[in-house]
Amino acid sequence: MREFLDERVLMDRCAGGDREAYTALYKSYLTGLLRYIFLFTKSQDLSEEIVQEAFVKIWDHRESLREVQLFEPYLFKTAKNLLLDYFRKEKTQLKYHSLSSPATEESEEYADSELIYGQCYQLALDAIDRLPEKRKQIFEMKTREEFSLDEIAEKLGISKSVVKKQLYAANNFVRDYLRKHGEITANVVIFMYFFLPVQ
Repeated sequence: MREFLDERVLMDRCAGGDREAYTALYKSYLTGLLRYIFLFTKSQDLSEEIVQEAFVKIWDHRESLREVQLFEPYLFKTAKNLLLDYFRKEKTQLKYHSLSSPATEESEEYADSELIYGQCYQLALDAIDRLPEKRKQIFEMKTREEFSLDEIAEKLGISKSVVKKQLYAANNFVRDYLRKHGEITANVVIFMYFFLPVQ
């Protein structure tokens, strides 16, 4: 409880422009966030770039920290969205780059990584499209629009327990679909952990 109260104070101070409070939050979560992002990128440089951008974004929008309950999930969600944006952009650029650039061992390894990501992402989208309409709506509200369970329940006029059951069923279906239609590798496991929502 003491740790939570201290973090709450730091977030409020940071929201008011206190750089010392911001630095304290930065130091507390830097290492853990780097490890989390590195799990998927396998690149120290890219991980550091994403993490730094996430912290910059937190500072640029520091006033919103007053509305944040817990800093860690807020920070990790920010970094996750930045990484997903990066992969979407790089996946598009890779198509044009591969037409004009000679292949190297490094570029082929990068292309393989991008291909694995693209396959997992497309499989997940295919699975989501196969969900019943209401279940799909709940899943997308959670993963794409990032509504809380309470917010989803209120907007759809259903109970929170119904939302949780539908989300649980959707998660299981998407995971099973990925396992059945994709090769089970560490990349797929990481992708499922990274992409699917926490209930």
